[in-house]
Amino acid sequence: MKTLTQRLDDEKLINEFEGQRDFEKGSWQYWLISVIAFSWSLYQLYIVLDPGNSAHVRSIHLAFAIILAFLIHSMYKSVTLKSKITWYDFLIALVGVTVVLYQWYAYRDLAMRSGAWTQIDVIVGVLTILTVLEASRRVMGLPLMIVSIIFLAYDYFGPYLPDLIAHKGASLNKIVGQMVLTTEGIFGVPLGVSASFVFLFVLFGALLDKAGAGEYFIKLAYTLLGRFDGGPAKAAVASSGLMGVISGSSIANTVTTGTFTIPLMKRLGFSAHKAAAVETASSVNGQLMPPIMGAAAFIMAEFLGLDYTDVVYAAFIPAFTCYFALFYIVHLEAKKQGIKGEDQSVLGRAFPLFLKGLHYFIPIFFLMYTLIILRQSAQSAAFSAIMFLMVIMVFQKPFKAWMNKEKLTLSVCLEGFSDIGIGMVNGGKNMVSIAIATSVAGIIVGSVTLTGIGLILSEVIEQLSGGYILAILFMTAIVSLILGMGLPTTANYIVMASLTAPIIVELAGNSGIIVPLIAAHMFVFYFGILADDTPPVGMAAYAAAAIAKSDPIVTGIQSFIYDIRTAVLPFMFFFNNELLLISSVNPEDPNDPSSWVWISNPIEILVIFTGAVLGMFAFTSVTQSYVLMKIHTVERILLILVVPCMMLPKIVATHLALPSHYLAYAIGLALYGVVYMGQRIKYKKKLALAA
Repeated sequence: MKTLTQRLDDEKLINEFEGQRDFEKGSWQYWLISVIAFSWSLYQLYIVLDPGNSAHVRSIHLAFAIILAFLIHSMYKSVTLKSKITWYDFLIALVGVTVVLYQWYAYRDLAMRSGAWTQIDVIVGVLTILTVLEASRRVMGLPLMIVSIIFLAYDYFGPYLPDLIAHKGASLNKIVGQMVLTTEGIFGVPLGVSASFVFLFVLFGALLDKAGAGEYFIKLAYTLLGRFDGGPAKAAVASSGLMGVISGSSIANTVTTGTFTIPLMKRLGFSAHKAAAVETASSVNGQLMPPIMGAAAFIMAEFLGLDYTDVVYAAFIPAFTCYFALFYIVHLEAKKQGIKGEDQSVLGRAFPLFLKGLHYFIPIFFLMYTLIILRQSAQSAAFSAIMFLMVIMVFQKPFKAWMNKEKLTLSVCLEGFSDIGIGMVNGGKNMVSIAIATSVAGIIVGSVTLTGIGLILSEVIEQLSGGYILAILFMTAIVSLILGMGLPTTANYIVMASLTAPIIVELAGNSGIIVPLIAAHMFVFYFGILADDTPPVGMAAYAAAAIAKSDPIVTGIQSFIYDIRTAVLPFMFFFNNELLLISSVNPEDPNDPSSWVWISNPIEILVIFTGAVLGMFAFTSVTQSYVLMKIHTVERILLILVVPCMMLPKIVATHLALPSHYLAYAIGLALYGVVYMGQRIKYKKKLALAA
């Protein structure tokens, strides 16, 4: 396990890449931030028991985020992380909190004069917009702020734009009303989801990590997989996937697991940039893993009118297919370079270690049980899991002391309460970027509603793409990648889902392809995630490169090469909705979730999942040019043919006039078998010659 010094170094590295001030523990600034963050977590737990007015909840939720954003993040990035909070930070934070809470204390008056805004309403509205924009600049940099300003300018200057994108325009009063004084903009659905669902899951993850689950997952993955070829790299993949369950940040995931796995990979023979790239790809893909999925799953459910569990259900096969393929990539890299695993004597025994931390899995399974079996709301299930986890945290250390026959002192008995307090503080601090991102993204959502840009954009995209659905998807993917270089995943998803997801479904329908709306939403979500390791801006790649002491651009390029399989997957589930476990969609209204027929047969799910994994393995072998040995041209062609057979079996069956799509699976399996057996024969000959 990591020492206290190593954990503090991890925190400093995370703070550095996320642009946070790093206060000395025990200083008044440290305690001020801690008290505010703890109070925020306490408030979020309270509103589960007494929800109150949703507008009030959103206002107070954003107020907490605003004050923490201005106190934790400095105005100028050149200021050292040890810098103190300045007087103008306090002033801006005070003004920001005051104007944001206007929705709370003037709620009734605003509802009564809807549309007939007073001068004070407009002034407060303008200040609110400026405050959240500055908060987003401090927390996430310039890109999201610039995108939001462009949309605000588009709202106001609509009549003066070229005919293709022109609209009648909106007055300042109307813009302010839309963005601030109603629930259509900043205080809209994304912020509402952040306040009601996302915070609780992030808090659950922070508490689970503070309880020791994060370190346990890393150690368990290393002990289980370390002895295999390229073992530490496989441990990096597994631990990052497990960390994805409790963390919605690819940077935090990279630093937490990478400080342990990257040095091990380098020691066993991985080059610095490949070791960093494996960790980057693993950590970025951690955001695909249910239940948190970088907070996007909750917003996706709200946008689509689905239960949260339905989104998790749809995300299951793509997420695990992606991770299995990454395991295979690591395996092939190890085989190509002849990298062996760790000696078993170094690793220790896995089963005793598994039993030692078994209690960390209990709250996760409890959360899944309440969500999927009992069908509780996401808010209720997360609250119950948090309470259950807190009980475990209180008793785990006294129980360990009792089992080890150590003296039960008062400090040991109270340590669990201290861990809960720190976990609640971390939960509040971890939520700042998500709350700010969702509030600013609300400006874009409000602009879409205000100007009807969706209809305009539909015409533009249709003209640029010529109506070809593949061209539309490629354009959307590229825009998602570009936006994602500067926007956090959640904000990128909100922007792209608001602008392009309905258009994709509509234009696909015009081409005779009926897809559920969730396929388009998942498509933009996946490409938004990929931007985290896309050069030249991918921050996860920079974090991993800093640990590995490698070139960040080379690391980013290598990790993107590893993640090409993730870029292919969205195209597959767009054209084969069964990968999202949806068997059919009402062609008259693919946007209506009640018309979707979900696949529930376990045998059918297993066949789809196995086909997807084998298809991804074949694609991975093509990109890595390796199976058991280096592949030649004919083998490469055969493997390329395997991919559509295993991942788009119904389309293949239609084009080949096969009586059943299961024959497409059989053809793909046969082609894969031919390549594998040919490679096996050559491999045995090579071994014989070497002997």
